[in-house]
Amino acid sequence: MTQVHSTAIVDPAAQLDGSVSVGPYAVIGPHVKIGAGTTVGAHCVIEGRTTIGKDNRIFQFASLGAVPQDKKYAGEPTELLIGDRNTIREFCTFNLGVPGAGGVTRVGDDNWIMAYTHIAHDCRVDNHTTLANNTTLAGHVHLADWVTVGGLTGIHQFVSIGAHAMVGFASAVSQDVPPYMLVDGNPLAVRGFNVVGLRRRDFSPARIAAVKQMHKLLYRQGSTLDEARRAIDALGADVPEAAADVATMSDFLSNSTRGIAR
Repeated sequence: MTQVHSTAIVDPAAQLDGSVSVGPYAVIGPHVKIGAGTTVGAHCVIEGRTTIGKDNRIFQFASLGAVPQDKKYAGEPTELLIGDRNTIREFCTFNLGVPGAGGVTRVGDDNWIMAYTHIAHDCRVDNHTTLANNTTLAGHVHLADWVTVGGLTGIHQFVSIGAHAMVGFASAVSQDVPPYMLVDGNPLAVRGFNVVGLRRRDFSPARIAAVKQMHKLLYRQGSTLDEARRAIDALGADVPEAAADVATMSDFLSNSTRGIAR
Protein backbone atom coordinates (compact mmCIF):
# COMPACT_ATOMS: atom_id res chain seq x y z
CA MET A 1 0.00 0.00 0.00
CA THR A 2 1.01 3.63 -0.55
CA GLN A 3 2.83 4.90 2.54
CA VAL A 4 1.00 8.10 3.44
CA HIS A 5 1.69 9.70 6.80
CA SER A 6 -1.42 10.14 8.92
CA THR A 7 -1.07 13.95 8.86
CA ALA A 8 -0.73 14.22 5.08
CA ILE A 9 -3.74 15.33 3.02
CA VAL A 10 -4.07 13.40 -0.23
CA ASP A 11 -7.14 14.05 -2.36
CA PRO A 12 -9.02 10.80 -3.09
CA ALA A 13 -8.85 11.56 -6.81
CA ALA A 14 -5.04 11.76 -6.87
CA GLN A 15 -3.34 8.80 -8.55
CA LEU A 16 -0.40 7.49 -6.54
CA ASP A 17 1.41 4.25 -7.26
CA GLY A 18 1.30 1.79 -4.38
CA SER A 19 5.02 2.25 -3.69
CA VAL A 20 4.86 6.06 -3.28
CA SER A 21 5.80 7.48 0.13
CA VAL A 22 4.24 10.73 1.39
CA GLY A 23 5.66 12.49 4.45
CA PRO A 24 4.01 14.39 7.30
CA TYR A 25 1.78 17.38 6.50
CA ALA A 26 2.22 17.06 2.74
CA VAL A 27 -0.75 18.16 0.59
CA ILE A 28 -1.50 16.48 -2.75
CA GLY A 29 -4.27 17.70 -5.03
CA PRO A 30 -6.90 15.86 -7.09
CA HIS A 31 -5.22 16.08 -10.51
CA VAL A 32 -1.80 14.81 -9.37
CA LYS A 33 -0.27 11.55 -10.65
CA ILE A 34 2.88 10.11 -9.02
CA GLY A 35 4.80 7.07 -10.29
CA ALA A 36 6.41 4.12 -8.57
CA GLY A 37 9.16 4.59 -6.02
CA THR A 38 8.82 8.37 -5.68
CA THR A 39 9.12 9.84 -2.19
CA VAL A 40 7.41 13.09 -1.17
CA GLY A 41 8.89 14.84 1.85
CA ALA A 42 7.20 16.55 4.75
CA HIS A 43 5.21 19.73 4.12
CA CYS A 44 5.41 19.45 0.31
CA VAL A 45 2.50 20.85 -1.70
CA ILE A 46 1.84 19.17 -5.05
CA GLU A 47 -1.15 20.58 -6.91
CA GLY A 48 -2.50 21.40 -10.35
CA ARG A 49 -2.35 18.97 -13.25
CA THR A 50 1.01 17.60 -12.21
CA THR A 51 2.40 14.26 -13.39
CA ILE A 52 5.52 12.91 -11.70
CA GLY A 53 7.36 9.81 -12.88
CA LYS A 54 9.27 7.05 -11.11
CA ASP A 55 11.92 7.08 -8.39
CA ASN A 56 12.00 10.82 -7.76
CA ARG A 57 13.15 12.15 -4.39
CA ILE A 58 11.20 15.27 -3.46
CA PHE A 59 12.49 16.86 -0.27
CA GLN A 60 10.53 18.78 2.33
CA PHE A 61 8.78 22.10 1.62
CA ALA A 62 8.84 21.81 -2.17
CA SER A 63 5.96 23.44 -4.09
CA LEU A 64 5.14 21.71 -7.38
CA GLY A 65 2.33 22.57 -9.77
CA ALA A 66 1.23 25.92 -8.37
CA VAL A 67 -0.33 28.42 -10.77
CA PRO A 68 2.19 30.37 -12.85
CA GLN A 69 3.42 33.80 -11.84
CA ASP A 70 1.91 35.31 -14.97
CA LYS A 71 -0.83 37.95 -14.80
CA LYS A 72 -2.43 36.59 -17.98
CA TYR A 73 -3.11 33.20 -16.41
CA ALA A 74 -6.82 32.76 -15.74
CA GLY A 75 -7.11 29.24 -14.38
CA GLU A 76 -6.76 27.31 -17.65
CA PRO A 77 -5.97 23.56 -17.40
CA THR A 78 -2.22 23.69 -17.97
CA GLU A 79 0.36 21.12 -16.80
CA LEU A 80 3.61 20.31 -15.05
CA LEU A 81 5.34 17.12 -16.22
CA ILE A 82 8.29 15.67 -14.29
CA GLY A 83 10.17 12.58 -15.45
CA ASP A 84 12.07 9.89 -13.56
CA ARG A 85 14.92 9.73 -11.02
CA ASN A 86 15.08 13.45 -10.28
CA THR A 87 16.33 14.83 -6.99
CA ILE A 88 14.33 17.93 -6.01
CA ARG A 89 15.64 19.57 -2.87
CA GLU A 90 14.08 21.81 -0.24
CA PHE A 91 11.92 24.84 -1.13
CA CYS A 92 11.99 24.29 -4.90
CA THR A 93 9.09 25.83 -6.84
CA PHE A 94 7.98 24.46 -10.23
CA ASN A 95 4.96 26.18 -11.83
CA LEU A 96 2.33 25.11 -14.35
CA GLY A 97 2.47 26.34 -17.94
CA VAL A 98 0.37 29.08 -19.48
CA PRO A 99 -1.92 28.91 -22.55
CA GLY A 100 -0.52 30.06 -25.87
CA ALA A 101 2.93 28.65 -25.23
CA GLY A 102 2.13 24.96 -25.12
CA GLY A 103 0.80 25.16 -21.59
CA VAL A 104 3.31 22.66 -20.23
CA THR A 105 6.33 23.01 -17.95
CA ARG A 106 8.62 20.00 -18.42
CA VAL A 107 11.42 18.52 -16.34
CA GLY A 108 13.08 15.42 -17.78
CA ASP A 109 15.03 12.60 -16.14
CA ASP A 110 18.03 12.30 -13.81
CA ASN A 111 18.24 15.96 -12.87
CA TRP A 112 19.90 17.16 -9.66
CA ILE A 113 17.97 20.25 -8.58
CA MET A 114 19.16 21.94 -5.41
CA ALA A 115 17.34 24.02 -2.80
CA TYR A 116 15.32 27.14 -3.67
CA THR A 117 15.47 26.53 -7.42
CA HIS A 118 12.56 28.15 -9.29
CA ILE A 119 11.36 26.75 -12.61
CA ALA A 120 8.76 29.08 -14.09
CA HIS A 121 5.95 28.43 -16.52
CA ASP A 122 6.65 26.71 -19.83
CA CYS A 123 10.30 25.99 -19.06
CA ARG A 124 11.87 22.85 -20.44
CA VAL A 125 14.64 21.21 -18.47
CA ASP A 126 15.95 18.15 -20.29
CA ASN A 127 18.07 15.39 -18.71
CA HIS A 128 21.11 15.09 -16.41
CA THR A 129 21.20 18.79 -15.52
CA THR A 130 22.62 20.15 -12.26
CA LEU A 131 21.00 23.32 -10.90
CA ALA A 132 22.71 24.66 -7.79
CA ASN A 133 20.97 26.50 -4.95
CA ASN A 134 18.85 29.53 -5.88
CA THR A 135 18.95 28.94 -9.61
CA THR A 136 16.06 30.97 -11.05
CA LEU A 137 14.53 30.20 -14.45
CA ALA A 138 12.10 32.74 -15.87
CA GLY A 139 9.35 31.63 -18.24
CA HIS A 140 10.05 29.65 -21.43
CA VAL A 141 13.70 28.89 -20.58
CA HIS A 142 15.19 25.75 -22.15
CA LEU A 143 18.09 23.86 -20.58
CA ALA A 144 19.44 21.05 -22.76
CA ASP A 145 21.02 17.80 -21.54
CA TRP A 146 23.94 17.95 -19.08
CA VAL A 147 23.72 21.71 -18.44
CA THR A 148 25.24 22.83 -15.14
CA VAL A 149 24.13 26.10 -13.51
CA GLY A 150 25.93 27.67 -10.56
CA GLY A 151 24.11 28.95 -7.50
CA LEU A 152 22.42 32.35 -7.30
CA THR A 153 22.10 32.52 -11.08
CA GLY A 154 19.18 34.20 -12.85
CA ILE A 155 18.16 33.16 -16.37
CA HIS A 156 16.04 35.56 -18.45
CA GLN A 157 12.81 34.45 -20.11
CA PHE A 158 13.09 32.66 -23.47
CA VAL A 159 16.81 31.98 -23.02
CA SER A 160 18.21 28.65 -24.24
CA ILE A 161 21.33 27.01 -22.83
CA GLY A 162 22.88 24.32 -25.01
CA ALA A 163 23.95 20.81 -24.12
CA HIS A 164 26.99 20.40 -21.84
CA ALA A 165 27.27 24.14 -21.19
CA MET A 166 28.22 25.40 -17.74
CA VAL A 167 27.09 28.67 -16.14
CA GLY A 168 29.18 29.90 -13.24
CA PHE A 169 28.11 31.16 -9.83
CA ALA A 170 25.93 34.30 -9.51
CA SER A 171 25.58 34.93 -13.23
CA ALA A 172 22.95 36.96 -15.10
CA VAL A 173 22.02 35.08 -18.28
CA SER A 174 20.09 37.19 -20.77
CA GLN A 175 21.33 35.67 -24.05
CA ASP A 176 21.49 32.13 -25.37
CA VAL A 177 24.52 30.09 -24.29
CA PRO A 178 25.87 27.79 -27.03
CA PRO A 179 26.50 24.11 -26.30
CA TYR A 180 29.75 23.17 -24.53
CA MET A 181 30.60 26.74 -23.51
CA LEU A 182 31.69 27.95 -20.06
CA VAL A 183 30.19 31.30 -19.08
CA ASP A 184 29.79 33.45 -16.01
CA GLY A 185 29.40 36.98 -14.72
CA ASN A 186 27.15 40.01 -14.86
CA PRO A 187 27.33 41.04 -17.63
CA LEU A 188 27.73 37.49 -18.89
CA ALA A 189 30.99 36.56 -20.60
CA VAL A 190 32.27 33.41 -22.28
CA ARG A 191 35.34 32.17 -20.43
CA GLY A 192 36.15 29.08 -22.45
CA PHE A 193 34.55 25.71 -23.04
CA ASN A 194 33.50 23.09 -20.51
CA VAL A 195 36.47 20.77 -20.94
CA VAL A 196 36.20 19.28 -17.44
CA GLY A 197 32.57 18.34 -17.98
CA LEU A 198 33.31 16.80 -21.37
CA ARG A 199 36.11 14.67 -19.93
CA ARG A 200 33.85 13.48 -17.14
CA ARG A 201 31.37 12.36 -19.80
CA ASP A 202 34.05 10.42 -21.67
CA PHE A 203 34.34 12.64 -24.71
CA SER A 204 37.24 11.37 -26.80
CA PRO A 205 40.28 13.59 -27.46
CA ALA A 206 39.09 14.09 -31.05
CA ARG A 207 35.67 15.29 -29.91
CA ILE A 208 37.17 17.62 -27.31
CA ALA A 209 39.52 19.02 -29.93
CA ALA A 210 36.55 19.69 -32.21
CA VAL A 211 34.70 21.51 -29.42
CA LYS A 212 37.84 23.54 -28.76
CA GLN A 213 37.96 24.49 -32.43
CA MET A 214 34.29 25.52 -32.39
CA HIS A 215 34.99 27.75 -29.41
CA LYS A 216 37.94 29.27 -31.27
CA LEU A 217 35.86 29.91 -34.37
CA LEU A 218 33.09 31.60 -32.37
CA TYR A 219 35.16 33.61 -29.92
CA ARG A 220 38.86 33.87 -30.78
CA GLN A 221 39.21 34.76 -34.46
CA GLY A 222 37.19 37.95 -34.76
CA SER A 223 34.79 36.34 -37.21
CA THR A 224 31.21 37.39 -37.70
CA LEU A 225 28.64 34.92 -36.48
CA ASP A 226 27.76 33.90 -40.05
CA GLU A 227 31.43 33.29 -40.85
CA ALA A 228 31.88 31.23 -37.71
CA ARG A 229 28.78 29.17 -38.48
CA ARG A 230 29.99 28.31 -41.96
CA ALA A 231 33.37 27.24 -40.61
CA ILE A 232 31.72 25.14 -37.90
CA ASP A 233 29.51 23.41 -40.47
CA ALA A 234 32.62 22.46 -42.46
CA LEU A 235 34.26 21.05 -39.35
CA GLY A 236 31.78 18.17 -39.24
CA ALA A 237 33.15 16.75 -42.49
CA ASP A 238 36.74 17.22 -41.35
CA VAL A 239 36.26 15.39 -38.03
CA PRO A 240 33.67 12.62 -38.59
CA GLU A 241 33.95 11.43 -34.98
CA ALA A 242 32.63 14.81 -33.85
CA ALA A 243 29.93 15.17 -36.51
CA ALA A 244 27.10 14.87 -33.97
CA ASP A 245 28.73 17.50 -31.73
CA VAL A 246 29.10 19.86 -34.67
CA ALA A 247 25.46 19.26 -35.64
CA THR A 248 24.40 20.08 -32.06
CA MET A 249 26.24 23.39 -32.24
CA SER A 250 25.03 24.21 -35.74
CA ASP A 251 21.39 23.52 -34.89
CA PHE A 252 21.63 25.64 -31.74
CA LEU A 253 23.10 28.62 -33.59
CA SER A 254 20.47 28.34 -36.32
CA ASN A 255 17.60 28.28 -33.82
CA SER A 256 18.83 30.93 -31.39
CA THR A 257 16.23 33.67 -30.95
CA ARG A 258 17.87 35.94 -28.36
CA GLY A 259 21.35 36.03 -29.87
CA ILE A 260 24.25 34.15 -28.33
CA ALA A 261 26.47 35.24 -25.49
CA ARG A 262 29.65 36.57 -27.11
